[in-house]
Amino acid sequence: MFPMIELFTARTPNGIKIPIALEELNIPYEVHKLSLGGAELRSPEFRKINPNAKIPAIRDRSAAGDDDVILFESGAILLYLAETYGGLIGSSPASRARAMSWLFLQVAGLGPAMGNAGHFLARSDRESYAFGRFEGEARRHFDLLETRLNAVEWLDGDAYSIADIAHFSWARSASYAGLDLRAFPALSAWVEKIEHRPATRRAFARLDA
Repeated sequence: MFPMIELFTARTPNGIKIPIALEELNIPYEVHKLSLGGAELRSPEFRKINPNAKIPAIRDRSAAGDDDVILFESGAILLYLAETYGGLIGSSPASRARAMSWLFLQVAGLGPAMGNAGHFLARSDRESYAFGRFEGEARRHFDLLETRLNAVEWLDGDAYSIADIAHFSWARSASYAGLDLRAFPALSAWVEKIEHRPATRRAFARLDA
């Protein structure tokens, strides 16, 4: 099948979410791998895709009507794919709401905390107030995930969903924020389980090709 979705991404925690979802949903797609420090992200052409000049972003050429659907922000893309193509989100209002609660927690909480902690850690600023603040917030989210995954198999309580994909991409990168994933046994086992899913392996293979 001819790929109707163009994916603009990179091999980062936010960037790997979308190919994993596309592979899980069996949606054909074309990958444009971009360099985070490259001029391409700041080009006028890419800013037509994402005015904020960041990855990931998609262009869905299969949408009804004359206009392509162009989206940026990983959480918005995940929700669009799940609702448009059917899957990775519960069918009942309650399960859908739970998945979105955990999805939004990652987008608004865990991702920014880890990103900021990693920023200061990379500058050997481990003793600073800023690193301690963000590392502590990232650790708090890991504790929250550990508690949840000791009680349920998947974050929405029912089935593997976009909420799991969103958190997985950051949890597997624990060391970026100065955290040790091994200190969270339930979370670590959950990460390993997702890493072994065929769709996850295919997604990484596409980005590494």
